[in-house]
Amino acid sequence: MFDWNDLKFLIAVAKEGSTLAAGRSLGVNQSTVQRRLADLETQLGRKLVERLPTGYRLTDLGAAILPHAQAVAASAEAFEQAFRDLGRAHVGIIRLTCPEPIAFRLTQSGILDRFHAAHPDLKVEFVLSDQYVDLAKGEADVALRSGDTEASVLVGRKIADSLWAIYASRQYIERHGAPAAVADLALHPLIGFEESMSKHRTVSWFREVAPDATYAARNTSVLGLIYAAKAGVGVAPLPMSLGDAEPDLVRVLGPVPELTRAWRILTHPDQRNTARISAFFAFILSESDALRPILTG
Repeated sequence: MFDWNDLKFLIAVAKEGSTLAAGRSLGVNQSTVQRRLADLETQLGRKLVERLPTGYRLTDLGAAILPHAQAVAASAEAFEQAFRDLGRAHVGIIRLTCPEPIAFRLTQSGILDRFHAAHPDLKVEFVLSDQYVDLAKGEADVALRSGDTEASVLVGRKIADSLWAIYASRQYIERHGAPAAVADLALHPLIGFEESMSKHRTVSWFREVAPDATYAARNTSVLGLIYAAKAGVGVAPLPMSLGDAEPDLVRVLGPVPELTRAWRILTHPDQRNTARISAFFAFILSESDALRPILTG
């Protein structure tokens, strides 16, 4: 009866209020939006939008069918995502998300080489981020994640402990000394995460124990914390598996009990019983002894 693709132009105009803004959101020019809307109205034989001095608005009929158009768009998105997921399953790709330093340590350890040798038809690809990517939206298949994941819709297993401590460079300690207790943190410039990482447990802990402290640097990644600490600008919270491995850094406090969490391997329930994810889960759980020094230290 009509071209389903024309519905996205109706949805965009309803959301943006003008054909110009709708075109920008869809990556096409304004005349394309106007033409596709006109085609849709011609095919349906009814007016769906009306032009006003301030832009466009939906007619009563357009407003009535908008939820149905949005449902069609959502179904099309779900179909495309399912097709991508099935395609990855067919070629045996497993997208693993974890912090960048952990990816490096996993690669250097030989664990992934052993997995690929045991499953030559499967291939692990990293999705690297210090912030959580959305497995429910298909941004990755499996996560190695530490933190407050208990309330998540994801399913998985604990594989190690995540221990954090406070570190400073040898150069910093020589010049400024080291905090002897948690209360002393307020006397030292801190290195921490910036506001985009405000939900990280180290951010709230610093606010609690050193609310009036000054900050020497803020970063969006653990690697950034490490580099800033090695530069000697202040003291930083770091995972012990990484901080203890840096010869230029000294653990001055910790481990900090308030920062302790569990490392888990996680996936979405819809993925858990697929052959490739089940194989990866089983392998990772079998390698728990090898993983512990990588994740815990």
